[in-house]
Amino acid sequence: MDKRRHNPYFRKLLVGFDGSTHAEKATDIAMELAECLDAQVLLFAVAHLPEPATIVEVDAVLDDAREHYDKAFERLLKKAEEHDLDVKTEIAVGHPAEQIIRRAETGGFDLVLLGHLGTSMFEKLIVGSISERVLRYAHCPVMIVR
Repeated sequence: MDKRRHNPYFRKLLVGFDGSTHAEKATDIAMELAECLDAQVLLFAVAHLPEPATIVEVDAVLDDAREHYDKAFERLLKKAEEHDLDVKTEIAVGHPAEQIIRRAETGGFDLVLLGHLGTSMFEKLIVGSISERVLRYAHCPVMIVR
């Protein structure tokens, strides 16, 4: 029996992917949702740059990020293919929360999924967590996966 059904709400899912176990779990949940709801998934990784960054550093960071994420993406894309899922990958450069928020809005995504990483109270007071920022400023619903 086909688990897929018509889904007017969550047709495009964006997963903020950083390679952590929490992000892997968020990816698994996104794929389960996509299978049930006949939705598309974008695994979106963001390479954070040192500040201020030079052109040479930007290129080096992006190359390192591609090498790091491509291995994880390859495995996840194979899993998606086995389940006949529409999953794409993308890597951006910049501040993770800002890039996720921007990509979700410009891409017309209906749901953002993020892995939760615990941060100390001090870090939250100074910079805030990525998931907290995305939750606060995203145009669409956000699911934080523990």
